Amino acid sequence: MSTTAASTPLLESDFYGFQTGLTDRERDSLGRLRAYLEAEVRPIADEYWARAEFPKQVIAPLAELGMYGPGVPLVRQFENSAVYRGWAALELGRVDASVATFIGVQSGLAMNSIAVAGSEEQQQEWLPRMARGELIGAFGLTEPLSGSDSARGLRTTARREGDEWVLDGEKRWIGNATFADVVVIWAKDVADEQVKGFLVTTDTPGFTATKIEDKIALRGVQNADITMRGVRVPESRRLQRANSFRATAEVLRLTRTEVAWQAIGIAVGAYEAALDYARTRIQFGKPIAAHQMVQDLLVKSLANITASIALCTQASAMQDAGVGGDEHSAMAKAFATAKMRETVGWCREVQGGNGIVLEKGVARFFSDAEAIYSYEGTREVNTLIVGRAITGQAAFV
Repeated sequence: MSTTAASTPLLESDFYGFQTGLTDRERDSLGRLRAYLEAEVRPIADEYWARAEFPKQVIAPLAELGMYGPGVPLVRQFENSAVYRGWAALELGRVDASVATFIGVQSGLAMNSIAVAGSEEQQQEWLPRMARGELIGAFGLTEPLSGSDSARGLRTTARREGDEWVLDGEKRWIGNATFADVVVIWAKDVADEQVKGFLVTTDTPGFTATKIEDKIALRGVQNADITMRGVRVPESRRLQRANSFRATAEVLRLTRTEVAWQAIGIAVGAYEAALDYARTRIQFGKPIAAHQMVQDLLVKSLANITASIALCTQASAMQDAGVGGDEHSAMAKAFATAKMRETVGWCREVQGGNGIVLEKGVARFFSDAEAIYSYEGTREVNTLIVGRAITGQAAFV
């Protein structure tokens, strides 16, 4: 399916026309992504969400659209920008946050871990196949007893024995893990107490991944509990440039802004559904869009979206310029997810009681927002990252 920049209309929710700042090639690419999502993903999103299954048939087409690892020089299709990658995350989020999260794990977390912390040989071995969707990756950081305190609180251990490492421990909430081929496992080296990264193939003896059931958000994402008992990994699969938590933090810095863009996409998806409903729902003899209080909810929602796009556009532009810090991505994530949560609530309110059923379009976004609000750093932790930057004082504990 082909398109041109001129035939790729701006989203109605891009009220100030920020998307016009993309290059023609980036808008062409974004138009192809939008066309695919509307034709192939939107019609099945509610069904797969309700069944708590992931639509694996989208993996190959999304690879052809260049969605895996677009920021990694070894595999990217063209010299795209972080701003473009943000808009791609928004487009994904406005249709299906579960698919957006799958890509965030595959491309942002797993592939970026190899790009940031892997050797040149490891990058050549893994990244091209992951970019083609031939190998699926996951990112194993969070643990049952360690979330926000992962920098210090990891309990998964790595012990070197000759040319191998032995991993023992547990991970939780690991997206893609039930069908991944390789998981980036972050573990504490018992010798020096430093966090190191390992490429663990999921067929390794002692490795098990069990799907987490009964979620109320991101039901399409296949989150898993991982158990490792005496998992042996060769030294060649230790990420060669990951010698402390700094490498992990660098990966998270690169991905947090894109999570913020995903959050905007969820807000946009809910807003579009609420606006469509308001235009067609008749009460008191006219569309509810003609009622003042409904317009107030819609305008407040659009203002939240607009402010979030403005903030994230600048955060991504700073990343492109090489001047974006942890505090900038942290503020983007904290702000955009908080405004998303507020917005999906207002959009559900526009739909009244109908807002809690999938067929009216807001309910899935309303539920998924709760997961995006918390993952890749809670609002509180991201706030403290910014607080440390502006005061010079760490207040994490």
